[in-house]
Amino acid sequence: MSTPTVREQFLVISALGANSMELTNVLCRASHENRCSVISTRLSRHGEYSALVLQISGSWDALARLEGTLPGLAKKHEFIITQTRSAAQEVRPQALPYVAYVSSVYRPDILNELCQFFSDHKVELENLTCDTYLAPQTGGTMLNATLTVTLPAGTQISWLRDQFLDFADALNLDALIEPWRPQTP
Repeated sequence: MSTPTVREQFLVISALGANSMELTNVLCRASHENRCSVISTRLSRHGEYSALVLQISGSWDALARLEGTLPGLAKKHEFIITQTRSAAQEVRPQALPYVAYVSSVYRPDILNELCQFFSDHKVELENLTCDTYLAPQTGGTMLNATLTVTLPAGTQISWLRDQFLDFADALNLDALIEPWRPQTP
């Protein structure tokens, strides 16, 4: 009789805290101490708070132990934590990753319009980064957004690029869409 293999499972943790280094250190250490591994993580600062999202992998019992420690860590270090079990990301061998860069004068509806455009074209959003800043010469509020998207197999890339650039021109956005390239150090 063979023994069943331990199946890797996943936990997604979202945490807010005032001290980004403490937030990251405490949650990564807790993961390691409970025999779990950090698979991916994103940290960003928003005003006086930092937001950290971690994807953790491990056996079901290791993840259960980690889940049990999170409320105490949140209370002790004054974090706000949410967690949820997750499946592994599905493999999409035919999907094509692209990056859209957008700059414009800030308007509250721009992100909604961008997301609606991609949703209407059945394009999945993988990552979104958006920042605002004051233009040095005019003092007006500007927006920079970077959207990493995944085009479904069979997408006519030149047609979608033309549609996106027409859409951007109609909204007076400075925009570019190009194939995603891995970051090199």
